[in-house]
Amino acid sequence: MTKNRIKPLILITNDDGVQALGINKLIEAIRPLGEIVVFAPDGPRSGMSGAITSIIPIRAALVKKEDDLTVYACSGTPVDCVKLALNEFLDRKPDLLIAGINHGSNSAICIIYSGTIGATFEGCVAGIPSIGVSLTDHSSHADFTQAANYGKLTAEKVLKNGLPNGVCLNLNVPAIPKVKGLKVCSQTKGRWTEEFQVGKGPFGNTVYWLTGVFLNEDPDNVLNDEWALDNGYAALVPLKIDMTDYAVMEMLKEWEGN
Repeated sequence: MTKNRIKPLILITNDDGVQALGINKLIEAIRPLGEIVVFAPDGPRSGMSGAITSIIPIRAALVKKEDDLTVYACSGTPVDCVKLALNEFLDRKPDLLIAGINHGSNSAICIIYSGTIGATFEGCVAGIPSIGVSLTDHSSHADFTQAANYGKLTAEKVLKNGLPNGVCLNLNVPAIPKVKGLKVCSQTKGRWTEEFQVGKGPFGNTVYWLTGVFLNEDPDNVLNDEWALDNGYAALVPLKIDMTDYAVMEMLKEWEGN
């Protein structure tokens, strides 16, 4: 007699909100892989990074419940969503966490600002194999087909092979008609410049709109994620929770003492 096998439990979140097209396309793609629990913000929370809510209470509401799919909307940040789901709503530890599909790239230095990657790191901290998935198109009506396909393929590999402890994955997919394939990459060295547009508010006061131009400090490096995306490839970057620079740590040993 064949024993009943428990389906993998997959936790899905994002930073664009539970109603965003990207997360719903991801749900469609991932649904055949296991039991899906969606725990996502009730509205856009982009740029939240690892932010958590500590001063006001967090609320969560059931949005939908079907066979192998349960969807909650949460008033908190993406990291709040992961924490609340793990602590109060799930009866077992997820086999996989996926954050996305984000509307817009999360390559290069964007990982330190991204709510998508913040949620991915939070899953990794909890010992869950975790993936962030993003499409290089900010449009609310973008075509997420290829990003969803690459997200599913990556999820299948992680469910099969796992990930090293303390490591999560950042997957970015270019918004082009035909992606050439997947490249495993490093994070591009670069930063944002010209970050604010100055204008006038309705009462004549000065206001500042966040904008920016990305300065790629290593544009010819064929190993980094910006090069891969610019040349038509999906870019997969492994990220570590431990940000210690061990080489510099050794250099600083001589500073120890009184």
